[in-house]
Amino acid sequence: MGESILSPVEHIKAASRGLRGTLEAGVADLPTGALGGDDTQLLKFHGSYQQDDRDLREERRLQKLEPAYSFMIRTRLPGGVCTPGQWLALDAIARTHGNGTLRLTTRQAFQLHGVVKRDLKATIAAINATLIDTIGACGDVNRNVIASANPMQSTLHAEVHAWAARISGHLLPRTRAYHEIWLDGARVAGTPEAEPIYGETYLPRKFKVAIAVPPTNDVEVFAHDLGLVAIAGSGAGGADLAGFNVAVGGGLGVTHGDPATYPRLAQVIGFVAPGDTLALAEAIVTTQRDFGDRSNRRRARLKYTIETMGIEAFVAEVQRRAGVQLAAARPYRFTSSGDRFGWTRGVGDRWHLNLRIPAGRIADRDGARHLTGLRAVAAVHRGDFRLTPNQNLIVANVAAGGRAAIDELVRDHGLDLHARTPPTSRDALACVALPTCPLAMAEAERYLPGFLAVFEARLAHHGIAQVPVLVRLSGCPNGCSRPYLAEVALIGKAPGRYNLHLGGDATGERLNVPYRENLTEAGIIAALDPLLQRFAAERRPEERFGDFLWRTKLLSA
Repeated sequence: MGESILSPVEHIKAASRGLRGTLEAGVADLPTGALGGDDTQLLKFHGSYQQDDRDLREERRLQKLEPAYSFMIRTRLPGGVCTPGQWLALDAIARTHGNGTLRLTTRQAFQLHGVVKRDLKATIAAINATLIDTIGACGDVNRNVIASANPMQSTLHAEVHAWAARISGHLLPRTRAYHEIWLDGARVAGTPEAEPIYGETYLPRKFKVAIAVPPTNDVEVFAHDLGLVAIAGSGAGGADLAGFNVAVGGGLGVTHGDPATYPRLAQVIGFVAPGDTLALAEAIVTTQRDFGDRSNRRRARLKYTIETMGIEAFVAEVQRRAGVQLAAARPYRFTSSGDRFGWTRGVGDRWHLNLRIPAGRIADRDGARHLTGLRAVAAVHRGDFRLTPNQNLIVANVAAGGRAAIDELVRDHGLDLHARTPPTSRDALACVALPTCPLAMAEAERYLPGFLAVFEARLAHHGIAQVPVLVRLSGCPNGCSRPYLAEVALIGKAPGRYNLHLGGDATGERLNVPYRENLTEAGIIAALDPLLQRFAAERRPEERFGDFLWRTKLLSA
């Protein structure tokens, strides 16, 4: 590939001296709240995005002020597990340096919002001091590795969580730039250190890994570049790990108006034993590194590399690089993709409380002191916390005698939403969108409660209020809230307007399809209401809305 056709980001990475660029000087330049153009790209590799408050843009422009810049910082937290001590530290950081909220992401990570530039270095250093880091949480590298949410549910879940951490560590960037810039680490003299997996320009785009433990597909494993389906072995109760079915080429982001971009589910290519998993994962990453499109970032994800190479050639190249021959995929079955709320009992007579966190946002507002409440829980909790891929939280590993105290704190602080929320609201997802996401075209997180209230009123009108419908909102056509797998998805097109997609399933194994474009809320409800009426009248026992739409041919591929 000739130098002239590389995208601008490729040139930035190549000249960055191992992701250093001029970040250190830019962070120290306090007269402006922003970083320079190249450094905003490199900052992503360190786990942060530069943003500004779009609600204030026009007001500040009229006052001849620069935009209200701030930074979002995202953690790398394989499998989404943290201790009560880490929770308390992140809570304190969010209140000291951020906007006083914590956000749980669909990648089982924390996001801190509203950090201003003068606090950026101190915030990243404070996060690192908790033994949680942010390196590789964003950028053209492997992102946070996610896994079925509760490692304490069974010994198999515990093995899978260990694999999430192992894969994450194996695929970490090796540059010392993060330690130099944010932690005052020793400087590397001379030529920047080698990146044996990524090379000097890293990957063409981001790379995502997920591990699922059937029958629950809470990670929606086929939405990722590399999906691993854990297969239980023949040990006591079938709990040990035999290996993984391997799926490649998933990805949900698209670009409005560009038919060359599309959501795609990963396809299963075979089975790998545990001992060969790291070699195979590395081979998939390096194949994407060497064959991915570096001229057009819209088509730079692995799904397009596989389209270009062909799946047979791709698999052959991966097997050659890994020195591994994949075996035939083994049987498995998924029955759900959501979270199981309330208390569940795990191994060793330990208990786990799955709490509903709307849109993953933990804050003190509207009479519900969720941030304060979870701070109180963390102060008495002797287990750990598990972030789920559905933006929810598990208070995990609780002794039977400790449940009552946690229940009391949950009730006192309004954290018992799972017990008093309709099923559709309980399972809904939304990305952050406005006012801070620079890609957002419409509201998502802030619009979610209002839309759900209107939508659930129509469900109640048709007598199906207790029938779950999987709803997801996205402020733009990217896939952060995994909208293309929902039964009902709103994809932001413009302020107050959305494309309506219908027909996903409840197990994360079917994409939805476009149904109507560029609708207001009134148009969305007008399009949905006759479908809901028919669903209420004609559905089979236990049939889901997405399945009904396909069975009755109300949708077509």
